[in-house]
Amino acid sequence: MSAQEWDEDGRRRQFADEARAERPDLALLCLLLGAEAVPAASADTTGPDPYGVDAAQIELDRLAGLLPYGARDARSWASVLAELLGERCGFAGSAHDYQRLESSLLQQVLRRRRGLPILLSVVWIEVARRAGTPVYGVALPGHFVVGFGDPEERVLADPFAGGAPLSGQDAELLVAGATGAPLEPSMLVPARPLEIVLRILNNVRAWSAARPERTDVALWALELSLLLPSHPARLRYERAQLLVQRGEFLRGAAEMDAYAEVVEAIEPATADAVRRRANAARARLN
Repeated sequence: MSAQEWDEDGRRRQFADEARAERPDLALLCLLLGAEAVPAASADTTGPDPYGVDAAQIELDRLAGLLPYGARDARSWASVLAELLGERCGFAGSAHDYQRLESSLLQQVLRRRRGLPILLSVVWIEVARRAGTPVYGVALPGHFVVGFGDPEERVLADPFAGGAPLSGQDAELLVAGATGAPLEPSMLVPARPLEIVLRILNNVRAWSAARPERTDVALWALELSLLLPSHPARLRYERAQLLVQRGEFLRGAAEMDAYAEVVEAIEPATADAVRRRANAARARLN
């Protein structure tokens, strides 16, 4: 095994272990995810922090240290975070950020102070958590935001808009714009760390799906998704298809066969179709 392969294997093992921890560290998982996007040639694997994981944790600590000390209610905490991260530090997003892979990588979001709503929310969550603030993520359809205090209070802020307060009516409009459906109470339930990480990986996969030449990104996003203790079973089939697309016909066919065994008991017709595709992949070697 090469040094590069060992390094990747070690990161993946750490990611899997952290995902199965009793209290997964959201920042660490996001930073290990971000490390996957660093080209091997540009990572000094002999250095103390080749993927910027430690530096990013230090930056989150530094930002938390800039918050004024003292107990506050939920609305005051939201205001203080908006003043620090949104106004003083300039964390926010724009439509252009949806076109950049860096917008889904925590190391890069901390450096650029730009990103997707969910990554900006991770910055807010991690800075606030370090300062002892009661904070949580809210996975609204199409737009991730943060909440403060008791979830029943519904004190919400939008980090993508620099921390602008989000009223109940604002949240309803966001959901209606994204889905055409009304806001449901279940949409305001605090998001768990692994749900946040899977949503970030889904965003990365969507980014790569629009860029067929970036199957490398699609592959690591799928492989990290499969390391989460709870993930859609169909991701295994998607990975098999991607391997075939990349010319790894035997590996892809083997994974299709494995997926067919998983679904055969409940979807025999699907299993048969998948096996036919596996045979077709093997035939491409002849």
